[in-house]
Amino acid sequence: MLALLNQSVVGRTDELNREFMPSRPFRHLIIDQFLNAEFSKQLMAEFPAFNTTYALNERGETGRKAVFTDLERLGPAYARFDKLIRSPEFLALIGRIAGIRNLLYDPDYIGGGTHENLDGQELDSHVDFNYHPRRRWHRRLNLIVFLNNAWERDWGGCLELLPDPWTPEGARPAAVVVPVANRAVLFETNEHSWHGFRRIQLPSDRADFSRRSIAVYFYTKHRPESETEAGHGTLYVHRQLGEQIQAGHTLRQQDVDEIRTLLARRDVHIKFLYERELEFSRVISGIMKSPSFRLGRALTWPARAFRRLKN
Repeated sequence: MLALLNQSVVGRTDELNREFMPSRPFRHLIIDQFLNAEFSKQLMAEFPAFNTTYALNERGETGRKAVFTDLERLGPAYARFDKLIRSPEFLALIGRIAGIRNLLYDPDYIGGGTHENLDGQELDSHVDFNYHPRRRWHRRLNLIVFLNNAWERDWGGCLELLPDPWTPEGARPAAVVVPVANRAVLFETNEHSWHGFRRIQLPSDRADFSRRSIAVYFYTKHRPESETEAGHGTLYVHRQLGEQIQAGHTLRQQDVDEIRTLLARRDVHIKFLYERELEFSRVISGIMKSPSFRLGRALTWPARAFRRLKN
């Protein structure tokens, strides 16, 4: 199966590991011509058309990003890609590059698969969920393979790797990856692997373009305790105001639009968190009212009373 890769990648895993390990702001690697050139063209040719059925966001709204997780249904090239990434040879190769043994392939493609982002779409800086939601494996690596015939940096949509999106300084990307065809990015998944991309703004003569990629996530059953955190979903931080917004600056219409957009998005996000908090409270309330919880409280009452007396 490794014949589907560019053979120069297969032959220099030690060199790639030396590039991957010290990179900042977190361990990552950019590999041009990652796949066999002909195979990359086949994947681009079979890329699925945008379908709103697969464009629902976390709030159940139809957005401008479509995700298709069942790769084998997309065509022969995607079936071969799926066989490639699940093969022991490929998992071992990626493991050698990243210095992580016993990597696991995700047959469910949770959060992965083909990603298509239309003009106007952006992705807030975020760290990814850290456990597979069904298997409870530790999420360790992201691999993104871009499939765009052409792309310019000033179109937006470039993958940004950030030190710390909570501060103006940390929100400046330490690495920017233009999503051109057959360029791959491999990076670790941890509590500070912040990444995202700015709003896509295509020129009028490229209105039919979109940002296309395949995303693959790798896991392990175990992880060093020092890197292990409580389970969480994907955590987002909204983009900072532009550096031009400061005392003495005369607001242009595009500045006003930017401020309104960011405020509106924060309002939507606050509403989402409020609704999630309500749902969490309902779950906790249901547990506390359940007969089994009340029985447990009754059975443990002597021990709790004894602790109070001791204190």
